[in-house]
Amino acid sequence: MNKPEYKELLDAGVHFGHMRKKWNPKMKPYIFMERKGIHIIDLNRTLDCMDTAASALKQIAKSGRKIMFVATKKQARDIVTEAAQSVNMPYVTDRWLGGMMTNFATIRRSVKKMQNIEKMLGDGNITSLTKKERLTLTREKAKLEKVLGGISKLNRLPAAMFIVDTLHEHIAIKEAHKLNVKTFAMVDTNSDPREVDFPIPANDDASKSIKIITAFVTNAIKEGLEERSKMKEETSAVAAK
Repeated sequence: MNKPEYKELLDAGVHFGHMRKKWNPKMKPYIFMERKGIHIIDLNRTLDCMDTAASALKQIAKSGRKIMFVATKKQARDIVTEAAQSVNMPYVTDRWLGGMMTNFATIRRSVKKMQNIEKMLGDGNITSLTKKERLTLTREKAKLEKVLGGISKLNRLPAAMFIVDTLHEHIAIKEAHKLNVKTFAMVDTNSDPREVDFPIPANDDASKSIKIITAFVTNAIKEGLEERSKMKEETSAVAAK
C-alpha cells in the first residue's frame, strides 16, 4: 500500500483547516497550530489515522463485504465516483435521499423500477411505445440513474461507509449509526471526529486533498479484494486436487 509522503500531503493542502471561529473543539488533538486565524492540521496524526483506516477497510474488502462511498459536495463528486467504480463499490455522489439505508427496501424498489425501465427501453421488440411514452420513460430513467445509479448493484446494506465531509453528510452518518454500519471519513477542523469510527483529519474542501486521501483508501480496498480473490483461487486449487 503506497502511503503518501508527508510532503505530498503538504503539497495537496491536506493540512489546511478552517478559520478558528469555525472550529470544533473536539478536533483539538488533531490540530498542530493556528496560523493567520486558520487551524493547521497535524499531518503526523493524519498519516497515523490513514494507516488505521486503511487496514480496517482492507479487512472489510477481503471479507467480501461492501463499502459505500459517500460524497455529494461538488468538488468531491467526480473523484469519489471514479474511485468507487475502480473497485466496484457502491457510491452516492448526487444527493443522499433520506432513508437511503434505513428504508433500504423502498430504495431497492426504486432501483428495480429503474432497471425495468432500462429493460423496456432496451427491448427492440416493444413497438407499442409511442414516441412520447419513450421520451417520458427515458427522462424518468435518467432521473433515477442520477440518484440511484451508484447503488444499483447493492442488494444488501454495506458493511462500511467512506465519507467526505461529515457535516455535509450528517444524514448518511446518522443512518449508518442506526444500522451499525462502520464509518470512515475525512474530518475537517469544523467537525466532530467522534461522530465516525475512523476519522482521518484532513482538508475536506480542496479537491487535491480529497483526491490524495480517497486514492489511498481505494488502494487499501483494492488490496483487500486482491487478497480475497487469491484466497478463492487457492481454495479452488486445493478442492480440485
